[in-house]
Amino acid sequence: MLEVNDRLSIPDAELEVLTSRSSGPGGQNVNKVETRVTVRFDVAGSAVLTDDERCLILERLASRITKEGVLQVSSQVHRSQAANRDEAMERLGRLLAAALRPRRRRKRTRVPRAAKRKRLEGKRKRGEVKRLRRPPKEG
Repeated sequence: MLEVNDRLSIPDAELEVLTSRSSGPGGQNVNKVETRVTVRFDVAGSAVLTDDERCLILERLASRITKEGVLQVSSQVHRSQAANRDEAMERLGRLLAAALRPRRRRKRTRVPRAAKRKRLEGKRKRGEVKRLRRPPKEG
């Protein structure tokens, strides 16, 4: 069971864990043992997600989700398969929790009067510098 937040837990039955050979550290095991772990979660076909949660995840993690609606997370930083599995599961949980966290609305503020005055003064000074660089008028 993957605990995403206090309201959402994903059962192991909905997570597919795949292993493959890692390109990272491994010593003598590097060519023999499959230490890279990829965890796949079918967002589009999940039974535990509400429609709102599904839409949020599909929208906010669109660059990480395949055309079939599957979210994949891989880990190969550790030398053991178990440690990589834990790392991948934790990363998947953090990704989903971040995608489901409500976004704070921006509080609209006005531009301070001093900032406007400073900006216009800078424009005036710059215009004066440019005016002084012009050749004198003949007449």
